[in-house]
Amino acid sequence: MPRTKKKNSRGGQHGNVHPFSDEDASIETLSHCSSFSDTASAADEGGEASEDTAQEDFQYKLKGFIDSTVDKSAKTRQGALDGLKTAMATRILYEFISERRMTITDSIERCLKKGKGEEQRAAASLACLLCIQLGSGIESEEVFKTLKPIFKNILADGSANIQARQAVATSLGLCTLVAEDDILDVHATMECFENLFTRSYARMDGTCPLINPQMSQLHTNALLSWALLLTICTANQLKDILRTHLPKLPRLLESDDVNMRIAAGETIALLFELARDMDSEFQFDDWEQLCDKLNALATDCNKHRAKTDKRKQRSVFRDVFKAVEEGDFQSETIRFGTERMAIDSWVRKRTYDAFREFVGSGMNYHLQANEFIRDVFELGPPMLVDSATMKAMKISRFERHLHNSAAFKARTKARSKFRDKRVDVGEF
Repeated sequence: MPRTKKKNSRGGQHGNVHPFSDEDASIETLSHCSSFSDTASAADEGGEASEDTAQEDFQYKLKGFIDSTVDKSAKTRQGALDGLKTAMATRILYEFISERRMTITDSIERCLKKGKGEEQRAAASLACLLCIQLGSGIESEEVFKTLKPIFKNILADGSANIQARQAVATSLGLCTLVAEDDILDVHATMECFENLFTRSYARMDGTCPLINPQMSQLHTNALLSWALLLTICTANQLKDILRTHLPKLPRLLESDDVNMRIAAGETIALLFELARDMDSEFQFDDWEQLCDKLNALATDCNKHRAKTDKRKQRSVFRDVFKAVEEGDFQSETIRFGTERMAIDSWVRKRTYDAFREFVGSGMNYHLQANEFIRDVFELGPPMLVDSATMKAMKISRFERHLHNSAAFKARTKARSKFRDKRVDVGEF
């Protein structure tokens, strides 16, 4: 990341690879960090010898995946890519990957160039996870320098597989955030995204261009990646973007695709937040018209739209409307292990959503143990928790089930008090 990059910021701590186990869901996989603070815990799990054996077996399996990425069989290559993705999403593998990063990069490059559809999609996602593991520094820059031209070629190639282009649109955004070292190159990448999502702008007469769902998803992914890179733009770049794009972005709110409408709304809220951070007296010429449009989407009752789409849209646009009108943000707290993190701004929300899209259920684990991601969210060095604390926090699956059931019932009762059962009357 150009503004906050640390050359020695790595994806994880030095040490052995530790598995991400569903058994520890109640404590958000504290086992990784605890292994550095209390070696006695290894004996409790069967002794150091068995742990070393498991470590060797796991690394042997990873090496097999790496070798299989060049197999003649497309199905085998696909399986190998998926295996590496799962490992990188749920574990800290810095040392293992650092030694083999160029081999993995060559495999990704080959799969992107010669693969088809799902294989290219998996390779693009793996590239992003590789950068997340390596963190922001020379190593990830080398990886991205190799893959960036291929990403941009696929993205701009109208004849390329649409699924591959969708995946590349998402991966290029996050890889740029992590590994790009020149802010001018960030701006050039943003222009690549602009060339895509601007094609979904409604025409001046209010009509929308005819775009199929697959292409609309590509444009949506490009817009979300563009919004992600807004978070690291310089003040001068933001001023140019506010002048050039903010007046036009509301035209995306007319899209027939609910995902595009939501992405556009969140991007507008993000731009207003960034603009007000630079100038608390920021004024937008068409502010009242925009607020009317956002309020209409927050209360949309059009019969031709699916009920699930309307509910999803109304929920998001209530927050977007408050952000644009009042500058408010609905804060959310993320709990992982013994720590908590507040999602208290549109900038932090867009960044968190981008990382979570790739690491999935391993997000809490990375928030706890990945030095680079902790640096991005200003969480400080990883906390070390001893085995006694871990055991004290552990609860059985049955206890977790009882707790979740009670929480679900309480939440349902609380919501039912405020739910207007007449709100959807006449929408069928």
